[in-house]
Amino acid sequence: MKATIYIVLGILTAIFAVVWFVEARRHPIAPVKPAARDVALGLVTNFLDALGIGCFATISACYKFWHMVPDEMIPGTMNVGVALAAVAEAYIFLAVIAVEPLTLGGLIAAAALGAWLGAGIVAHWPRRKIQLGMGAVLLVTAAFGIVRQLGMLPGGGDLLGLSGIKLAIAALLIFVLGALTTLGIGFFAPCMMLIFLLGMNAKTAFPIMMGSMAFVGPVAGIQFVRGARYQLGPALGLTIGAIPGVLIAAYLVKEIPLGLLRWLVIAIVTCTALLMLRSAAKEKSSAQRNGGDRPDEPTVNPRLRYHAEIAGREESRIAPAANGIELN
Repeated sequence: MKATIYIVLGILTAIFAVVWFVEARRHPIAPVKPAARDVALGLVTNFLDALGIGCFATISACYKFWHMVPDEMIPGTMNVGVALAAVAEAYIFLAVIAVEPLTLGGLIAAAALGAWLGAGIVAHWPRRKIQLGMGAVLLVTAAFGIVRQLGMLPGGGDLLGLSGIKLAIAALLIFVLGALTTLGIGFFAPCMMLIFLLGMNAKTAFPIMMGSMAFVGPVAGIQFVRGARYQLGPALGLTIGAIPGVLIAAYLVKEIPLGLLRWLVIAIVTCTALLMLRSAAKEKSSAQRNGGDRPDEPTVNPRLRYHAEIAGREESRIAPAANGIELN
C-alpha cells in the first residue's frame, strides 16, 4: 500500500513541478525572486504545519499584515508555495511512522475523495454555522481527551490500524472533513482528535493527515499556476523555507514521548476550536456592519471561487459566438 501511495504521489508531484516550471518560464509573475522574509516565513509556517498546527492562517495573516502579497493573489500563492512541502511531509511521515496499510490507504483515499467529490456538496453550506458547530464539537472532544489523559476514562490507545465498523466510521468522518477543507475549515485538528478518540496511537495521525493533504495540494496548485493567480517569488520562498522546517518538525514528532504528544494534540485542538469560534463571531459582526450578505450565507473557499470565475469567463466568451457574433 505504501509503495502505491509513493508511486501515485510521485507522479502527481512530477506533473505539478513540470507545469510550474514551464508556466513560470513562459509567464514569469513578478516578483520573480523570493525575498529573505519569504523564505523565513516558509520555514516557520511549514514547521508549524508539520506539527499538525496548520499554516494557511499564519501565512495569510503575515501576507496581509506586511503587505507581502496582494489579497487576490494570497490563496494561489499559498497553495502553490506549500504544495511541494505537503508532499515532503507525506513522504517523511509515511517513512518514519508505522500505520496499518489498509487504514492508511483507506483514510487517505477518503480525505482526497471528500476534498474533490464533496466540494460541490458543501460549497453552498453556511460557513459560519459550520465553524460554530466544529468549534463546539472540538472543544467537547478536547475535554474528553483531557479526561482520558487524566485516566478518568479509557482511550488514547496504541493501535496502528482500524478494522470493521471503526474503520468505516473513520472513513466516513474523514470524507466529511476532507469535504469541509473546501470551505476553508481546518483538517488537521479534527483528524488528530478523531484518531485519538478511536484508540489509535496519536503519532499515526501524522502520515494520515500529511498523506491526505499531499494529494490535494499539487492538484490545487496546478490550477492556480495555469490561471496565473499567484506570485512567483513569495511562492518559491515558501517552498525553499519549507525544507528545513519540515525536517525539524518530523524529527520532533518521531522522538517526542507519546504522552506529551497527546497533550500537544489536545492543545492544538483547543486552540483550533477557539479560533473557529472567533472567526465565526468576526464574520457575523462583519456581515452586520456591511448590511449586505446575511451571516448565514454560504462562504466559498477561494479555490472554488476561482473555478467559478474561470467558468464565468468561458461562458461570456462562448455566448457571443453562439449568437453569431465573431470574436476577435
